[in-house]
Amino acid sequence: MEQVSMNQKQPQENLKRSLGFTSAISIVIGTIIGSGIFFKQAAVLDSAGSSALAILAWILGGIITLTSGLTIAEIGAQMPYTGGLYIYIENIYGRMAGFLAGWMQIIIYGPAIIASVSGFMSILMANFFGLSSNWRIPLAICSIILIAFMNLFENKISATFSVVTTLGKLIPIAAIIIFGLFWGNQNALGQTVSEISQSTSNFGVAILATLFAYDGWILIANLGGEMKNPQKLLPKAIILGISTVLVIYSLITIGIFRFLPANLIHRLGENAPAYMTAKAFGPIGGKIMAAGIIISMLGTLNGKMLTFPRIVFAMAERKDIPFSKSLAYLSPKGKTPIVATIFVSVLAFIMMLFFDPNRLSDLCVFSVYCFYILAFFGIFILRKQNEKRPFSTPLYPLVPIVAIAGGAFVAICEIINDFHGVILFISFIALGIPIFYLVKKYYKSKI
Repeated sequence: MEQVSMNQKQPQENLKRSLGFTSAISIVIGTIIGSGIFFKQAAVLDSAGSSALAILAWILGGIITLTSGLTIAEIGAQMPYTGGLYIYIENIYGRMAGFLAGWMQIIIYGPAIIASVSGFMSILMANFFGLSSNWRIPLAICSIILIAFMNLFENKISATFSVVTTLGKLIPIAAIIIFGLFWGNQNALGQTVSEISQSTSNFGVAILATLFAYDGWILIANLGGEMKNPQKLLPKAIILGISTVLVIYSLITIGIFRFLPANLIHRLGENAPAYMTAKAFGPIGGKIMAAGIIISMLGTLNGKMLTFPRIVFAMAERKDIPFSKSLAYLSPKGKTPIVATIFVSVLAFIMMLFFDPNRLSDLCVFSVYCFYILAFFGIFILRKQNEKRPFSTPLYPLVPIVAIAGGAFVAICEIINDFHGVILFISFIALGIPIFYLVKKYYKSKI
């Protein structure tokens, strides 16, 4: 299969390079911190079986993510184009592999993660407004429509929204950390979940659950074609962003376990965030905190809605997918991919109707990590091809090896934990193979 040269002219030159460091790191942090850290606490605890192992799972998930980010930072600095993982895989392994990486993101990963985040957010919104669970899907759909509409305009608007929501989400996060650490009276490291048999706990699945909460770190790479000086800015934003989130997540988890007993977190499940805010800050304070968490999730949803349509656009502009002419359309003034944004939103609506947020989050992480592992191996290939690099991964080759081992570990755990779901998602990815050849044949016949 023919390999695409990294010196080849890329198709994303029509996009505006208007994103600076503040916007970039706000997008990284804002896209990562959202629903996962709040709604995955019970899932991680249930899988780990004890508070100490749950905290360890969050730390290891952060280390895996950091090593992944350090590895991708070196690759991304050499390929600063819109499309991210799709472009990396293609340049390293060829057109077919790159197409499948892009196909996976636009058909499965992107819509699934948007549906999952909005699904988790709708749980808190329903509690906030005192609505029944029947309102969750309508609330989630309305949230997606709102954020998608905002992203139809120039990217400065959504980037500014990311900055504001990132600053706003630090308030509830700081409050939970401070209140939990200084006013909590539980033993954060010594609790076990008595309702769960130790034989049924699965530490690998616990780490997998944390990776959903850390997800989003690579999405800034999809905006490479819209960043100022991406060779320097991209690695810096990825590394500083992930490191910041790792510290925040560890402190939040310890704070929550200091405040709430493990058995109570287990019983509350997805309702644990609403319970904790009300219990810690009273009815009014709890409402304010809940509003802050909702704003945090809106920021996360915005970051994902800002980045995923760029992958659709990158593939459509190169005529890699059906209906490429429409999906590659950019608004005349703002130069934003309007049709691609609508396309991703519609797929998210569909996934929301057939899968619950927890299952979607695990399966989308599995899907993307299959291609992350390929990209991680790619650093060894690129090192042989290019001696000069804008950025070099520190502690090479240890860091990429840890990233590969961590990715393989969570992939195997998800196969064991949800074999049928994995087969379904792999089937959707494999569907891209005939699509690739059909589209290629169609556009070749038009020449």
